[in-house]
Formats: sequence, C-alpha cells, structure tokens
Amino acid sequence: MSEFCLGIETSCDETAASVLKDQTTVLSNIVSSQFVHSRYGGVVPELAARAHIQLIVPVTKAAVEAAGLNFSSLSCVAATCAPGLLGALLVGLPFAKALSYSLNIPFVGVNHLEGHIFALRLEHPQLSPPFLAAVLSGGHTELLEVKGWCCYRQLGSTLDDAAGEAFDKVAKLLGLPYPGGALLEELAREGKPTIRFPVPLQNTDTMDFSFSGLKTAVLYYRRDHPDARHEDIAASFQEAAISEVTNRITRAIAKTDLNTVGISGGVASNQVLRDRISLLGKKYGFRFLVPRPEFCTDNAAMIAAAGIERLKLFGPSRLNIPARARSTLADNSV
Repeated sequence: MSEFCLGIETSCDETAASVLKDQTTVLSNIVSSQFVHSRYGGVVPELAARAHIQLIVPVTKAAVEAAGLNFSSLSCVAATCAPGLLGALLVGLPFAKALSYSLNIPFVGVNHLEGHIFALRLEHPQLSPPFLAAVLSGGHTELLEVKGWCCYRQLGSTLDDAAGEAFDKVAKLLGLPYPGGALLEELAREGKPTIRFPVPLQNTDTMDFSFSGLKTAVLYYRRDHPDARHEDIAASFQEAAISEVTNRITRAIAKTDLNTVGISGGVASNQVLRDRISLLGKKYGFRFLVPRPEFCTDNAAMIAAAGIERLKLFGPSRLNIPARARSTLADNSV
C-alpha cells in the first residue's frame, strides 16, 4: 500500500508544501517565494514570518490538491524544525503538528540540512550511502560523510559566511537585487576572472570553509578600483569561491576514499560549479550527483523525503519538539 507524506518547509523566505508518494515520487511541489525582501537587500525575519502566516494554508491546500489527493489520504506529515529563522519555523512547525494531531497521522520533525541531502535521493532514487555530501546554501555550508541514511560525520563547515550568503552579498556590492546569486552568475558570464581574489585557507589541509575574507576583498577592490568592470569582478569572485569549494571536496575525497560526491543547496544550481566538480570527478574517479535546480533551492519535497526515512528508522517525532534557530546533523533528537 502506498504512503503519501506531506512535507512543509518554512525555514527562511519560501513557503513550501509537497506531497511525496513512497519517498521518491513527487506528486506536487509548491513553493511561494517572498519577493518583499528584495527591496531591503536581504531577508527581514519579521516580514518572512508574517508572509508564512498568510501563505501556509493556501500553499498546503494547493499541494494536496495538485497531488490529486485529499487530507484524509495522507499517511504522515513532515516539517522543518531546525535550523532557520525562528519566527519562520514557528509558523510551519506548529501548523504541521496540528495537521498531524487532527488527522491522527504521524508527525516527523526534519533538520533542514538533512532535507538538502535527501534532495539528492529525489533526483537519484538508487543513491545509497556511503557518499560525500556538500550542502551549499544561503545559510549553510557543510561537508559531510553520509555513513548511512540519517547518519553523518561532519568533515567541514563554514567558519563565518555561508557560500550562498557570500554570493548574495557580493551581488549586492555590485548593485544587483536580492537574491543575487543567480544574477551574479549571469553577470560573470560576460566577464573574465582576471582579478586574483584570495582563496581562504588554501595552503592548509582543513576541510572548513571561509568566505568572509573573500567578500571583504571584493569590497576593498571595488573601493580602490571604481572603474573596474563589474563583469570581471563577478567572474573573479565566482572563480575564487568555486575554487574554495572544489579544493575542500578534493581534500575530502583524498581522506575518505569515497567514490560518490553529491552537492545540494541553492549554490549547487551554479552551472560553473557543476561543471568544475564534474571535471574533478573524471580526474579523480568519483561519481558526481546533483539535483535539478528546483530541488536545490528550499523546497518541501526534500523535507518529505527525509521525513519518510526518519519515520522508518526512528518512528514519529514528539509533538513537543521545539523549533531551533541553530542545529547540526549530529543532533538526531528530532
């Protein structure tokens, strides 16, 4: 008998709901992005929470209807409980708990980072651990050994800014609207990486990341070279940022001897990054996997996929689990 899981994601500025059939068949995937933040150059937490309140019911109804189901057909409901903007989480999480209670179906709390890893499984259903996962998003940069489903060893993480945050902030420095990561990639296509921006921690063996210094280097370069072409600055920044990611992946492969690498999160949509890691895979002999762009950015299908697996392994979550602004994948208490 098929099971249908409703996923709900409200960790930042996307209100998302999705229905999955048997973990890998996406029946619906509704995402409502909040464009109100573009005028401020970044996400305003209070506005994000208010928008989620307005959108959570219609978005969830749309997802269930698009799946061709009704609420009584659902087998479980999964929702992001951490990490994220606390006010945003406190919209989707209690809403999902209330649905679970009223429908008398299991509830599962999901770590947002774990959702990004399960986005790889949505795209590649036959994927199985162990493999190396790089989660590269606006709020998170993590390098993880996936030892088993829902079982991880952290190899590296950002010491300051996340990769996507750096892309967005540099885009803002270049006068691009928020969110600017994809626009910066477009601008970089018209430029040449002629500026030698620093690649942090390049001459060490660490697998941690640092993007703050790179971002600051762009700021100072713009100040000292006001006539520099924005296209060349964008291309040079992108080259340095991608070099940092590929350096860490190369180190991780050498230390772990894993033969599969998957990247996910919003930055994984960057085509230059995809091409560069694909070339690394051919050079070092590992299989490279990446989700389609709609599963790279925040979505609820990945939350549902992780929720189904967690339900199988650990059973339902407690209805009193809290929303947490910060959390690591080492914490399996959800």
